[in-house]
Amino acid sequence: MLSHDQIWEAIDRLAGRHELTPSGLARRAGLDPTSFNKSKRLSADGRLRWPSTESIAKVLDATGASMEEFLAFMRPDAGPSEQHVKQQESAFPQQGGSIPLLGFAQAGAGGFFDDGGFPAGQGWDVVEFPATPARKAGVYALEVQGESMMPLYRDGDVLIVEPGAQVRRNDRVVVRTNEGEVIAKVLLRQSPRSIELMSLNPEHPNRTLELSDVDWIARIIWASQ
Repeated sequence: MLSHDQIWEAIDRLAGRHELTPSGLARRAGLDPTSFNKSKRLSADGRLRWPSTESIAKVLDATGASMEEFLAFMRPDAGPSEQHVKQQESAFPQQGGSIPLLGFAQAGAGGFFDDGGFPAGQGWDVVEFPATPARKAGVYALEVQGESMMPLYRDGDVLIVEPGAQVRRNDRVVVRTNEGEVIAKVLLRQSPRSIELMSLNPEHPNRTLELSDVDWIARIIWASQ
């Protein structure tokens, strides 16, 4: 019997074989670019989400792969996975402790993130972060600018963000809207249609966003203060 992890791993490896991210693979197949994002693999209440047979059929057609080849990607030695592709495509150093760094103000502009919310393009700086390479893949840093996140985060603090990670209630998160607004808040509630966010600064209001208006959401895993 095929497992949830095996199916998604096969999709990641198929993407890697064609030097694509999962978002790029979805786009090539004519699907929503976020269809294969990590955040889409579990529902808001933690239930497993499986790719549809129609989505798999479109992916196979777009790549020219057969069902036998797709099933073969479920083996541990099947080839490059999503993480391998991210390392190939990244413009940032993957060795040592360096991870990409960007200011909050710049994060709202276009060209700095791919469809999955991972670092992309040029214009990033780097910052040292003591993480193992396995944990560090895709992790990046955002520098707080201004006082909108006081008293928790101050101007100049660096937030380490993990895109694609499952987010839960009361997690501190960074959210980017489709209009380019980037905000850091606490996740109060997530439903199939919307998210409720609590402001870090009591002088700023809480927010409720429709998921259709959210470009990506990433979990804050560490802050330098």
